Amino acid sequence: MCPVTTGTERQIGIFLFDVEELDAIGPWEVLSYWCRSFPEDGWAVSCLSHSGGPVACANGLTVHAHHSCGDCPPLEVLIHPGGQGTRSQIHDEAHLDWVRDQRARVATLASVCTGSLVYAAAGLLAGRPATTHWASLDLLARLDPTIEVRAEERFVDDGDVITSAGISAGIDMALHLVTRLAGTERARQVRRGIQYDPAPPV
Repeated sequence: MCPVTTGTERQIGIFLFDVEELDAIGPWEVLSYWCRSFPEDGWAVSCLSHSGGPVACANGLTVHAHHSCGDCPPLEVLIHPGGQGTRSQIHDEAHLDWVRDQRARVATLASVCTGSLVYAAAGLLAGRPATTHWASLDLLARLDPTIEVRAEERFVDDGDVITSAGISAGIDMALHLVTRLAGTERARQVRRGIQYDPAPPV
């Protein structure tokens, strides 16, 4: 089922393919909690894939996309997650053309983990600061040597493009998006609501 909306909300889309699950589900948890709990902010989030319907993720979870790319509502934010599936996407000209088309239509592009490799392959990170999963930093630099690779940052906000580091960093990036779109106090409310307060046990 699609999220309940009034049809007037500004739209955030999370792109699905054979993603690393947390790359997509982490931001979904943050953003769906925000949109559901604070509808007065006027935002909605949904998931899309090229064909719509069920999508098999990297580790066996099946997720149902709310929309296909063809019937998705106009987006103001697009999040491209990562995972091993991005290794084929960086050579898939049809997918790269779709990403470039989104660049022309969508105000803010964000990525999680190796989603930034796709943006790099599409030429969208030229001359920009960016990050990705620690194990793919060298590949990011090879895809476009003009990228200012920021290896130590959890996420990099370069205005209309935001990239984040590996997997769980997408939660931090999504909270940062809430800060940008609705303010610091709202992001704090969301963080408390999902009880996200990292204190690694090891």
